[in-house]
Amino acid sequence: MSITVVIADDQEMVRTGFRMILESRSDIEVLADVVDGHAALEAVERLKPDVLLLDIRMPGLDGLEVTRRLAGRERPRIVICTTFDLDEYVHVALHGGASGFLLKDASPEMLVEAVRAAAAGDSLVSPAITVRLLKELATARPADGVRKPTEPLTERERDVVRCLARGATNAEIAAELYVSLSTVKTHLANVQGKLGARNRVEIAAWVWESGLATSAA
Repeated sequence: MSITVVIADDQEMVRTGFRMILESRSDIEVLADVVDGHAALEAVERLKPDVLLLDIRMPGLDGLEVTRRLAGRERPRIVICTTFDLDEYVHVALHGGASGFLLKDASPEMLVEAVRAAAAGDSLVSPAITVRLLKELATARPADGVRKPTEPLTERERDVVRCLARGATNAEIAAELYVSLSTVKTHLANVQGKLGARNRVEIAAWVWESGLATSAA
């Protein structure tokens, strides 16, 4: 079955480019492309897409508010597309439940993989965003505001999430740690449960906020 997508961006050129890239893949179907947050919410309710590809800065209702209103739903998974450039709103969207982050100049392959990952319940964060974004997030967040896991992470779980916080995919983590892909997924599921995190993006944020990303292995 095809992965269904709605694109929301106020720039026609961006919407057209994203649509062309995604529709060139046989497993992805773009149901609509819309110009603002209100239209995005309407399209989500009417079309029930698997993934919402969402700009942050849009007139009327921005992507941050759209993400907040859709928080807690199984579908659609939200992939944020941003110019970054010290965009502080992305920090809030991360904790609002977005499943992925991309720069607007990301490669076509990265865009496609982000949509596929989100549809599968996984997430993909552009490596160009990951470290810089999450470092800033950790710096801005008071230490006493960092969530506590329900039980300590194992040493192997700590290894896995350090890799995750650097922007590594599951396959890259498995290769680096010499374990199977299913083992990586199991460790991440365990960590997600211990943290009460909604997705791997929140796990990565916690790793930076807690200082684990920069602590000795």
